[in-house]
Amino acid sequence: MNTTLMTKKLQKFALTMLTMFFSIISFAQDTTPDTQVSTSTKTTTTEQWYMDPTYLIIGGVVLIVVIALLVRGGGRGSRD
Repeated sequence: MNTTLMTKKLQKFALTMLTMFFSIISFAQDTTPDTQVSTSTKTTTTEQWYMDPTYLIIGGVVLIVVIALLVRGGGRGSRD
């Protein structure tokens, strides 16, 4: 019983030390170098096809129709 308690405390200590180690490593990478780079960018605006609301509306209508057909089951079935 005593060795189980000691093992659990040792595992807890090792986990704490491992967590502190990774924390120190992550803080060590927090600084940025003191280099300055000047860049010039040229921006152009292009409209993508998926940004056009017409395609979204058509897609929504098609989706609703497909869902309606699946729920209805094609109108086939046994009716008494």
